[in-house]
Amino acid sequence: MKITTNFKKKVTPILHALFLFIILFPISCSPDKQKNATIKPSLKVTSSINYDLDSIKKSGVLKAITTFSPTGYFLYRGQPMGFEYEMLSRLAKSLNVQLEMVLAKNVDSVIPMLNRGEGDIIAMGYTITGNRKEEVGFTNPFLITHQSLIQKKPNNWRKMSADNIKKHLVTDIIDLLQDTVSVRKNTSYYMRLSDISNELGDTIYIDILPGETTDEESIKLVADGKIKYTVIDNNIASIHQSYFPNIDISTPISLSQRIAWAVRKNSPNLLTKINEGLAIIKKKPDYNVIYKKYFKNRHQFNKRLVSDYYTETTGKISKYDDIVKKYAIDLGWDWRLVKALVFQESRFDPNNKSWAGASGLMQLMPATAKELGVTDANDPDQNIKAGIMYLKQMYDYWPEIPDSIQRIKFAMASYNSGFGHVKDAQKLAKKYNKDTLNWDQGVDEFILKLSKSKYYNDPVTKYGYVRGSEPHNYIIEIFNRYKNYADFAKE
Repeated sequence: MKITTNFKKKVTPILHALFLFIILFPISCSPDKQKNATIKPSLKVTSSINYDLDSIKKSGVLKAITTFSPTGYFLYRGQPMGFEYEMLSRLAKSLNVQLEMVLAKNVDSVIPMLNRGEGDIIAMGYTITGNRKEEVGFTNPFLITHQSLIQKKPNNWRKMSADNIKKHLVTDIIDLLQDTVSVRKNTSYYMRLSDISNELGDTIYIDILPGETTDEESIKLVADGKIKYTVIDNNIASIHQSYFPNIDISTPISLSQRIAWAVRKNSPNLLTKINEGLAIIKKKPDYNVIYKKYFKNRHQFNKRLVSDYYTETTGKISKYDDIVKKYAIDLGWDWRLVKALVFQESRFDPNNKSWAGASGLMQLMPATAKELGVTDANDPDQNIKAGIMYLKQMYDYWPEIPDSIQRIKFAMASYNSGFGHVKDAQKLAKKYNKDTLNWDQGVDEFILKLSKSKYYNDPVTKYGYVRGSEPHNYIIEIFNRYKNYADFAKE
């Protein structure tokens, strides 16, 4: 189990026209380098769905499209982090909905993804441009920055004076004419280089990088001497310079530019609500704290990039990955889902102990640990092995649940609050003619009601009161985290 004879007549003239177009089109650009004095990237994708704020609130989920970024959204020591992620988390909380991150592997795909309804908002530090305003609705800007040319310093730069280093560098954009700069196509960087070519009446050749190339990877290509120049927003380039000290970012390519998020053109209510939420967030003291954490704290930035548990580059979530993988085989669940549960229980702290006496990575109660043969609840191997054994017991208690994902949710709820309370919720669901074989929009509704006397005193129940919000939120948070883990860690 893994979560886990007429047509020809019509077409022929078109083919002839296409053939003539190919023959007559000026072949002045190679696949790798293009003259871009007049070319503008086309982003036009018509919104295909009508899904505004009311629909999002009804679904209970805000889907944010973003790309991996060591400043905007990443996974570190099992925890989703980043400037965009923290801002979005606060926004989702203000809307009283869950946040779901939708990771775009290719920056060229974000606007099509938005307009197809795969997400509700593009949240990746998007530069407001005239072209993009034709395609999406921008929020009020929350950052101001400018574009910087990224270039490599001379190899012996450490032994040179600042003035001598400068002599080897491009310090005026005019010096880029008839030279080559490497950027992704559907970016504000590409648009700006095209505009410069127009403004100066000459050509800057643009080497098109693959759409999945991140800003960090673009900078590394310059630092390693694999490309000559690239262009990156200065606030991002500045923090990366601490990790790549042999790059220079001092030459501006643009005037100040506004950074914002974007929604579909036909989502005006969502746009208004986001702007209201961002205005409130920006007024709070922790906004500057968040910004400094990701764009100014160079020590922590460098520490993350070299960590074994910076998941984007290492594929690791925590030091207990191998143990979880070993025992998750018998359970039959994706190991990353089990990891999400372990984090939920203990945040990967083997010495964690709850007020109720539960211990270790999977928070085993003393009686359960003893029954499962645990002699040291703080030993990671013993604790994870026993916790997974107990999860399998809970899973086996629900053979009547046909859908594997729903069965997993029943098992998790039983692990969290006890099999008896979940069974009571299922009995109530049956009494009120709701789906007894689905957790979502079925039994989950009644686990929440078991905190009210009318329901926990009902004759069909046996185990009494339970704080139902705990297993309800427990499952939502684990599955949200699992999606984050699946985005970054290899199966």
